[in-house]
Amino acid sequence: MKFPSIYPLKEIANIIGCEYVGEDAFPVHGMNEIHVVEPGDIVFVDHPKYYEKALQSAATVILINKKVDCPQGKALLISDDPFRDFNKLTNYFNPFRPSATAISVSAKIGEGTVIQPNTFIGNNVTIGKNCVIHPNVAVYDNTVIGDNVVIHAGTVIGADAFYYKKRPEGFDPLISGGRVVIENNVGIGALCTIDKGVTGDTTIKEGTKLDNQVHIGHDTVIGRRCLIASQTGIAGCVIVEDEVTMWGQVGVTSAITIGTKAIIHAQSGISKSLEGGKVYFGSPAEESREKLKQLANVKKIPEILSMLKK
Repeated sequence: MKFPSIYPLKEIANIIGCEYVGEDAFPVHGMNEIHVVEPGDIVFVDHPKYYEKALQSAATVILINKKVDCPQGKALLISDDPFRDFNKLTNYFNPFRPSATAISVSAKIGEGTVIQPNTFIGNNVTIGKNCVIHPNVAVYDNTVIGDNVVIHAGTVIGADAFYYKKRPEGFDPLISGGRVVIENNVGIGALCTIDKGVTGDTTIKEGTKLDNQVHIGHDTVIGRRCLIASQTGIAGCVIVEDEVTMWGQVGVTSAITIGTKAIIHAQSGISKSLEGGKVYFGSPAEESREKLKQLANVKKIPEILSMLKK
């Protein structure tokens, strides 16, 4: 998430009420999670296990809960609770603003686009030309939708990320300030849910088609011309490359990559990154031929045990 202008480090520290290490005027351009940070961004870290990763990341401002040696060319924000203060910054730069109408007056809707009754279009949403948005769809603030997109009834685009910190009093959400970006010629079935990014974008690229009841987690990127069948669930921060096919009830864990033209059979569980151009099956998923051989051998176990008893 980029700020509307470049802010000096001192002003950012004043917003969250913390100490800082660096020049008062050190430039701060925005804030992001570690997997998408760029120079000028703030990244937060609150566990020693991840200090080095954050300090060596592309981010040039580290919101951290301990004073450490600051790498050259970077600055620190010293906070007793970086998670809380990251949320403060999200609320400051991208606060929730209720919409007074079903279709926000700040939404931009292209020529030829049809929006059916009982659909909600939030603030600063952009929808391209010749789209069809069917009844009871909810499109949250700041979503970007391209041309020739079809979204079927009951779909929710832009809900918050499923991202929590466990505290003694319960679970504290990491506030989502990102967007959903849907490119041209995408088709989205009924009752799908696509969560917005925490600070970046959840992206569905051109020509991809989603069946009914598909879930896409925060900051995930779905490539071009993918097919994703019903009841598939994809966790946050996943990269699905171009022309991937996932059949029904596939489950995908977070922060992995599925390679171009991979095919994943129904009811498979993806627990690690998969190479492209191969067919997968099972939970945990393996190459389909190998997995089917294993299942065939399992069926032989009673016969083998019977022979051993003789």
